[in-house]
Amino acid sequence: MWYMVRPDSLAVLKDEKVRRVLNRYFKVMEGDLPAKFQIARKLPANYSEDYPLEKLWSIHRELMDEYVDLESKIDSNLLKIEDIEEPERSLLDLKITIAKKILQSCHLCTRRCGVNRLKGERGYCRCGDQITVSTVFAHMGEEPELVPSGTIFTLGCTLKCLHCQNWSISQWYEDGVIYTPIELARLIDELKERECRNVNLVGGEPTPWLEQWLQTFRYVNANIPVVWNSNSYYSGETAELLSGFADVYLLDFKYGPGECSKRISDAPRYWEVCTRNHLKALKYGELIIRILVLPQHLECCVKEIIEWISENLGREVRVNVMFQYRPEWRAHEIPELRRRLTRSEMERAVKLAREAGLTNFIT
Repeated sequence: MWYMVRPDSLAVLKDEKVRRVLNRYFKVMEGDLPAKFQIARKLPANYSEDYPLEKLWSIHRELMDEYVDLESKIDSNLLKIEDIEEPERSLLDLKITIAKKILQSCHLCTRRCGVNRLKGERGYCRCGDQITVSTVFAHMGEEPELVPSGTIFTLGCTLKCLHCQNWSISQWYEDGVIYTPIELARLIDELKERECRNVNLVGGEPTPWLEQWLQTFRYVNANIPVVWNSNSYYSGETAELLSGFADVYLLDFKYGPGECSKRISDAPRYWEVCTRNHLKALKYGELIIRILVLPQHLECCVKEIIEWISENLGREVRVNVMFQYRPEWRAHEIPELRRRLTRSEMERAVKLAREAGLTNFIT
């Protein structure tokens, strides 16, 4: 069984610090609360698909206030979700409508390419209008609280990290398989039946496929937490659509405020965008942060990231300081990335986390 491969995935169930910061996730996983997408499906939304985007956003803002109140009542056992009738149109439907309009001038990520993906145009990520999947499986290598994680890898990415370990997926070296939302929903239900604790939306990057993911969860029957596994380079509009949908934000924090993000990942303004999205994630969901430590990037990146996390997200937030870096794809183009981490670099990263007062980090 899976728990023999990862015994820490059982031990974490009794870890008070982890349960405290991922409290709702555990309750959804254990069947005590509904996932956020199920609540969004129960909240009525009165709108027309012909409304301009600005008006739809106005309705969305009002409904998100109602969503927060409804989630609070359900979580406090003042309401039972099964007693709420399914509306003709819901908050989830509204999110889908908005996302589809965004695809007409795509700005799901920070690049804001503005291409009309519904007419076959492709932007930086090269994603179209049909979600393309690399693999679907129960992932045993994620953080212990997520394992086994029902992971769905989609093709395409909003970054071009020269050291990408999933470069064949992110850069479309694979053909992938096109799925309909109904087909994906059935896969997610099957992952739940196989005892996966969550459905983990990853890639590549899930952001370009947000409209298709929202559509998929119209049809999911299982009560399963949604893990949004992202590079954090998504737009403010995407952050709004994720609120009331993502249960856990599994977010990369790749670079400090300098020029490393542009030089290595072609990601201008990464710090600005990443910090904003982490704050938004913690407001509307629960958060696990991944920091992939890169050789010679301890002071310019890791130190800055860890100190910002401690000061702005709290010392108890769940952080994975990752030492898995290995030179992949085009890493040889960046001199310091041609090797693995040294022991002293790993020790320095742990010291930085302790000095910043982080109390809930793993390596």
